[in-house]
Amino acid sequence: MNGDNDNDFDDDKVFKALASPARRQMLDELKMSPHTTGSLCARLPELDRTTVLQHLRVLERAELVTGRKIGRERHLSLAPLPIKRIYDRWISEYMNAAVELLDALNAAQ
Repeated sequence: MNGDNDNDFDDDKVFKALASPARRQMLDELKMSPHTTGSLCARLPELDRTTVLQHLRVLERAELVTGRKIGRERHLSLAPLPIKRIYDRWISEYMNAAVELLDALNAAQ
């Protein structure tokens, strides 16, 4: 694949990961501070451990979360670069286009 297709594929993984409210909640928890798998599970009592681990796999495939083993614990951290890439590629460009459109509408009035 060429670079553009790779980025589109990576973006698809990020959008898929962000589509789930449970995964967004996990990212919110990790944004506040790193967690072990156990402490993240404790912050999400509505989800069983197996479900949390399944969601973590999706987040890790999208490279939104990194994990490293320290002893018997797995320490998880937010990896914000994929979200920045989505912001730079999609949100900021569309936001600028919307602002320019609003400016043009205001100028026409």
